[in-house]
Amino acid sequence: MKIAVCVKQIPDPADPGALDLETNTLKRDVKLILDESDSYGVEMALQLAESAGGGTVTLISMAPNAEVNGLRTALAMGADDAILISDDALAGTDALGTAKMLAKAIERVEADLVLTATESSDGYTGTVPAQIAELLGIPSVTFAKEITVADGAVAVKRQTEAGYDDVTCPLPALVSVTAGVVEPRYPSFKGIMGAKSKPVENLTVADLGFTAEQVGWAGGGQKITAVEAAAERGSGEVIVDEGEAYVNIVSFLEELKVI
Repeated sequence: MKIAVCVKQIPDPADPGALDLETNTLKRDVKLILDESDSYGVEMALQLAESAGGGTVTLISMAPNAEVNGLRTALAMGADDAILISDDALAGTDALGTAKMLAKAIERVEADLVLTATESSDGYTGTVPAQIAELLGIPSVTFAKEITVADGAVAVKRQTEAGYDDVTCPLPALVSVTAGVVEPRYPSFKGIMGAKSKPVENLTVADLGFTAEQVGWAGGGQKITAVEAAAERGSGEVIVDEGEAYVNIVSFLEELKVI
């Protein structure tokens, strides 16, 4: 079984980071790490490959400056190889543009199953997984809390507010996983050393059949005009109950049109 796992390399969340004042986007010229939300997909892929009695796990990532630090972490966990899409023309690419790049790279793998996180920790759009599936023309199942593969199909317990839904669909398919789907393993020393020699294929925009005008700011047709700090939350009103506090509370709820 061939499994492709989309992983994102992001600035360390422990570092406050900084904005590029020209583009109003997060600076990514620092050392990037594996997005923690993607470590669950990597672990899930490894367990599914082991359960199937064999298979390959290929990482798919898009990052600036040919960054591989986060990929090496996932390779050290046990993934077999990786594809890195890196090109200066990609700066400013929106969610759909990102999905197009990732989908083209996944096509090269001919994966039976594609795993992603529900959303990245630095973008939070949550739209890329479904867009990839649509571009690939395969079924998409989101918010998976449990996954099993058998007889050419994937069975998923899909997390909902009320519990979970049982969903089954034929392979190939794309599944986005929640943070609780598995417990990611820590890379061993042997894994860390071995990751240095695992193959990472570097691709550019042209390699995937696109031009510079189809990606980046030009391809997305968007511009971030300003970034402002969120307004500070003001202090609430304190009501001292002297026997008729309920009158104030009812009045407050009426103003909010709650009652």
